[in-house]
Amino acid sequence: MARRSFEPKEYEESVISIDRVTKVVKGGKKMKFRVLVVVGNKKGKVGIGIGKAIEIPLAIQKGITAAKRNLVTFTLKGTTLPFSTKTRTGAGWVYLQPAVTGTGIVAGGVVRQIMEKVGVQDVLTKSLGSSNSISLAAATIDGLRDIEQMTLMRNLRRQDRINAEPRATEARQ
Repeated sequence: MARRSFEPKEYEESVISIDRVTKVVKGGKKMKFRVLVVVGNKKGKVGIGIGKAIEIPLAIQKGITAAKRNLVTFTLKGTTLPFSTKTRTGAGWVYLQPAVTGTGIVAGGVVRQIMEKVGVQDVLTKSLGSSNSISLAAATIDGLRDIEQMTLMRNLRRQDRINAEPRATEARQ
C-alpha cells in the first residue's frame, strides 16, 4: 500500500453557515443544503463561496472551490487594517475600523471568521441592518476591497508627489 505524503494546505477553510433550502416543483419539494464557506491564508488573501448540494459534504466542497475562485488580496498595516470603512451589501451594513495592538478582533460571528482568515488580529467592527450571514459576509468582503482600493490610491498619490517634487524645485530656480 502506497503512503500519501502530507502536503500543508495553502488555505484554511471554515464553514460559516449551513442552511436547508427547498425548491417547490411540480412533483413536490426538492431539498438541498446551502453552505457559506470562508477560505483564507491568514496573510492577506480571503474569499467567500456558496455551495448547494443534496449532501452537506458535497455542498462544502463546492463552497470551497467557489471561495478559491473569488479570492481578494489585501494589504495589512501591521496587525490591523490601514483604513476604516462602512460598506453595504443588500440590507447588511458592516463598519470596519483599525484598532491598536492588543485589542483583538471585536466582531460578530460572520465578520470574526472572515477577519481571522484574512490575518487581521486587531480590529473593531459593527454590523448593522440585516443579520443574514450571506449579506454580512459579502459586505465584509466589499469593505476589504474598498480598503485595498484606498491603499492603492494612497500609494499612487505618494508616487506622484515623489515624482513631482524635483520638477517643482527646478521650476523655482
